[in-house]
Amino acid sequence: MKKPVVIIGIGEIGGVFARGLLRSGHPVVPVNRNDDIDQIATQYPDPEAVLLTVAEKDLQPALEAVPEKWRDRLCLVQNELLPRDWQQHDIQKPTVISVWFEKKPGMDVKPVVASPVFGPHAELLYQALEALAIPVDRIDSMENLLFELVRKNLYILTTNIAGLVVGGNVAELWQNHRTLAIEVAEDVLAIQSYLTAKKLDNKALIAAMLVAFDGDPEHGCSGRSAPARLQRALQLADEADLEVKTLRRIQAEQ
Repeated sequence: MKKPVVIIGIGEIGGVFARGLLRSGHPVVPVNRNDDIDQIATQYPDPEAVLLTVAEKDLQPALEAVPEKWRDRLCLVQNELLPRDWQQHDIQKPTVISVWFEKKPGMDVKPVVASPVFGPHAELLYQALEALAIPVDRIDSMENLLFELVRKNLYILTTNIAGLVVGGNVAELWQNHRTLAIEVAEDVLAIQSYLTAKKLDNKALIAAMLVAFDGDPEHGCSGRSAPARLQRALQLADEADLEVKTLRRIQAEQ
């Protein structure tokens, strides 16, 4: 039998990975919110990998709580993720996957585009998703990973924040409200540039976002997390002293 894989946070996305890992031959050890993670680490000191699949708001405390013996085999499976999120915890080389499939209660997995994965345990995650016929791509550099993480953040924040104004789906956003979408995207990318300390290729990133639009044209723009995402974006803009006129206008209109 293959070595077990620990999954911290067995929600909808964590459940997908658990199913794929089991199908590819790995026992799965779940860690739920109220479990004693240090006790579980004592019972399973040498897992094949440790997946962190908690919600964005729980990421930082979850990273802080990861036992030392697991930190060199960590796989991160979150939205709104950038290198600074793990580097501040002195985690050097995690495996990171940008998840581009949707999974909600009572529905099957719905891929949008292939999910890119990079890091020491990329093959493990690749095989788990491949076992479920979920599209996944191995990428070959940290530079390409950063592009993919910013692309996902751009997609989520642009659609959520613009959706607060116009609702609808991503196809309608681009067809009927393109100016708004571009203005929001440019503000979002200014924040991403600050967070990554990089000059970003805005044109290429917006083009990559549109590929995802085409992957699921009927994907709804705004959800219950949209107001909180706008608020977090503005807090970061204030921290960076960024103008982000469109985001501030949308906030004022809410």
